Amino acid sequence: MRVLIADDEKNIRRTVADYFALEGIECEEAENGLSAQKSLAEEHFDGLVVDLRMPGMSGLELLDWLQQEGRSIPTIMISAYGEIRDAVAAMKAGAADYVTKPFDPDDLLIRLTRSVEDDRLRRLASLDREAGPELESESSSMRKVLELAGKVAPTDSTVLITGESGTGKEVLARRIHESSTRADSPFVPINIGGIPEQLIESELFGHEKGAFTGADARKRGMIEVASGGTAFLDEIGDMPLHLQVKLLRVLQEHRIQRLGATTSIPVDVRFIAATNADLEARVADGRFREDLFYRLNVIRIKLPPLRERPEDIPLLARHFLSTMRERTGSRVTAISPEAVRALQSYRFPGNVRELENMIERAVILAEESELTAADFDLPEAGGAEGRGRGRPGAASSPRGTLREIERAAIEQALYRNEWRRQQTADELGITRRTLLNKIKDYGLEEDLS
Repeated sequence: MRVLIADDEKNIRRTVADYFALEGIECEEAENGLSAQKSLAEEHFDGLVVDLRMPGMSGLELLDWLQQEGRSIPTIMISAYGEIRDAVAAMKAGAADYVTKPFDPDDLLIRLTRSVEDDRLRRLASLDREAGPELESESSSMRKVLELAGKVAPTDSTVLITGESGTGKEVLARRIHESSTRADSPFVPINIGGIPEQLIESELFGHEKGAFTGADARKRGMIEVASGGTAFLDEIGDMPLHLQVKLLRVLQEHRIQRLGATTSIPVDVRFIAATNADLEARVADGRFREDLFYRLNVIRIKLPPLRERPEDIPLLARHFLSTMRERTGSRVTAISPEAVRALQSYRFPGNVRELENMIERAVILAEESELTAADFDLPEAGGAEGRGRGRPGAASSPRGTLREIERAAIEQALYRNEWRRQQTADELGITRRTLLNKIKDYGLEEDLS
């Protein structure tokens, strides 16, 4: 993180800069508002610490200039005058927080770090808000899901979203957050399955400086970053048992303890968890704590797979087509009725995410302005079963148990991606770890030798 410290008192500038440097933060100093303005015009900063009253240009005038430039930088305003009207003026001018002198450098650091992280999360959230149409629906089952989500959104109840990979669990979680009283606070997605096991505790709960080798500075965990908002725990079924106890304590006590800390701190977080795993089965075989399961399973929402709501495919396909056109500048403007019918006859083991990937691939490779069935790599009818690195057979309407269908879909995806595991996982809308587990479970690991 890179911070600009603007104050006409040299001792304060140096004290703050030296303290921040100990925490690994790069600092630049400005002796007045005009000097700070010059630095801001020429360089990038992640955050600002600005004195309210400085010669030449005050802190408020500096923030007014930033607003005129159309720029927003997380700013902590400091002042020797603790008057309410100054604090109000600073917040109206765009300051994230207001601190009076003398202040505790550690408190200043915490306030600035929180402001920078919250700003980053808000920017990420604004990029994702266009994802809402994935949940628009013509099907009765999906409408019931959205009705339940609408009822639970205004509460702080914990929600457990279940469903196959790619059904839109994070999109639904984000919609619940944005319909809640916490909508103006961070929505923090945490992919448990995507974090290396040895790093999960630090990522979730944070750590103090020196807590372990390489911990060169204090770090706020993602749950702490979500304080005031919502933490989305994706793939909760993959959480190691020894950390499930710690998460259970957070749910019960609303407090966290960073690695290396001797005291806990309060957090105000609403939790939404999601999984494609059978948590009841994992509880039964000892891989998931029963008490944690019941803490998470307060309100349960099950997302139906795309194959059970084919009436939604035309709406989704046109939405993804429009999104891809804007993103790529493609000349493709429509999708033919024949192509829509072909998509509706496909079972989509990767669900909505797989449909999105198929539309993206078709738009990029299409030679005409309208997508046809030929633009999609859909399975051909009547193929014979294959093994090894040859192409496995597929039918347009696969039959058998869900397990048999899933195994065939994974084998076909591995072939299409030339046995590249990460690329296959991306297509199927699952993590690499989940794919490797399924390869082993279905006895496909020999094909990768």
